[in-house]
Amino acid sequence: VFHGRILARRVVGQETRYEVEVKAPYRHRFPLVSREYLWVPNTCGCPPLREGGEYLLMARRHVNHEHTLNRILLQGDGYARPWTPREARLVREAARHC
Repeated sequence: VFHGRILARRVVGQETRYEVEVKAPYRHRFPLVSREYLWVPNTCGCPPLREGGEYLLMARRHVNHEHTLNRILLQGDGYARPWTPREARLVREAARHC
C-alpha cells in the first residue's frame, strides 16, 4: 500500500504500464524506490488513473518462476483510490495495528 502520483501511462501489448512517483509507502513487504512502474493487466483504463493524479494504491510484487520478470502489479483484488489526507491517516492507523 502506497501513496503515488501518476506521471505517465503507456499501453504495452495487452497491459497498461503507469510510471508512478512513490510519495509514501504505508505497508509494504517489498522495498519501493522513488519511481516505479505499476502494471495493470488490461488496456481498458480500469481503474481510471489519470496522469498527474495522486492515489492510494494497493498492489503486489509479481515475480515469475524464472525470476526474469519482477514488477508491481495492480490486479482486480487490489485497489486504487484518490489520495486524500483522510485516506492517508486511516491507512497509517491501520498499518500500525496490522
